[in-house]
Amino acid sequence: MASLFSLTLVLLSLTSSAKCELSQGFKSAQNLDLSIRDYSFHSHKNYFKTGTFHTVNLPANLSGITVNAAKFRCGSLRRYGAQAMQLHLPAGVIAYPCVERVMLVVQNLGLDWSYLYNDSYDLTGYQLVSPVLGLLAYNADNVTNSSKSLQVGILARGKNPISLDFGNTTIMDNATGLIPLCASFGHDAKVTLSNQVGPNACAAFGDGHFGLVVESPLVPERRPGKVSGWKLVVGTSVGAALGAFLLCLLLIALFVKVKKKARIDEMERRAYEEEALQVTMVGHVRAHTASGTRTVPVIEHHYRPSPY
Repeated sequence: MASLFSLTLVLLSLTSSAKCELSQGFKSAQNLDLSIRDYSFHSHKNYFKTGTFHTVNLPANLSGITVNAAKFRCGSLRRYGAQAMQLHLPAGVIAYPCVERVMLVVQNLGLDWSYLYNDSYDLTGYQLVSPVLGLLAYNADNVTNSSKSLQVGILARGKNPISLDFGNTTIMDNATGLIPLCASFGHDAKVTLSNQVGPNACAAFGDGHFGLVVESPLVPERRPGKVSGWKLVVGTSVGAALGAFLLCLLLIALFVKVKKKARIDEMERRAYEEEALQVTMVGHVRAHTASGTRTVPVIEHHYRPSPY
């Protein structure tokens, strides 16, 4: 029984671990940013032309995320701006504190990873309806050691804000017809809401993460994705093993019950036999004698012998 109990614990641990595939240890959006930063700096170990964005190769556990990165001189970024994926940085944007080179990291987290912001930020009353787009900047002077890189800020001043276009992304079904609001996820764990500047378009004046939200009571539930093949195999195997284990327990319980009933019947039979036969010991031999059941004779007092 101890081995069966140990097997149950192992199977339950495998089942619980199979349910935690998406986060892969990323308990917050900030941890995800740090991991993407490290992969972006690692990609610059090879030479890339300054001012040209390139796609950062991410591991399989970050599938669904698209990242573009590029190095800029602070002066060039201020004079010419930059364009990457759905983000446009206008001329006049500055990096602060100003370093010689800055690395821009532009993220598109996709629908799956964007929902990490539901846990990291307070979106009470609202629901994301678009992927989260991110714009982060780092000191690129020490590109060989990302652990020592410091995040720098991006600021757009005047009437030329940073524009974000969600039109080329897959928006969740919004059958209510409500116009989504622009949500800015700040570094202080606060969410700022603002109106759109165009159809599925938002404006920002600094770095951070951005998305479209609508009021949650009117947003349909998120559709679950397809279950991968290996998850289905693991789940089926675990279910079959648990079913076999429970069947074994049932058979063992039935066997114990039958044996117990047979033992009780045997004890009752022996008790009945010993009650019917008296047991006496003759030396070392057990002798069974029947109990006295004959009628005891009675002397008749009215009988008188004949005098003759």
